[in-house]
Amino acid sequence: MLSYVRWYWPEEDRWNYDELDTGRWCLRHVELHGKGTVMAAASLAEALAARESGGADAVVRYERRYGVIPEAPFPSPDADVEPALKMLSATEFEQLWRQARRQLDQDDSR
Repeated sequence: MLSYVRWYWPEEDRWNYDELDTGRWCLRHVELHGKGTVMAAASLAEALAARESGGADAVVRYERRYGVIPEAPFPSPDADVEPALKMLSATEFEQLWRQARRQLDQDDSR
């Protein structure tokens, strides 16, 4: 079963939203800076597909366009860690994901 978390990094004024698998590894990641500027909307499956089809250069191109996926499992939302993780619904995440991808794709086409 998938879970969805959000967390805020105040030093960088950045909201992070993540889709996690049952092992709490990130499958998709969205980053918003400041008042909502999309910094990332990356997918682990897409990054792995880029690596399989084009090697390291393809991964670099993918990460320049969509950002980087967190590379460590997340603690549970009730763990006493900073920044604190808050749960969000799959619907909220999907809506945010679609908006972020649309913005990054539009920015890249200009």
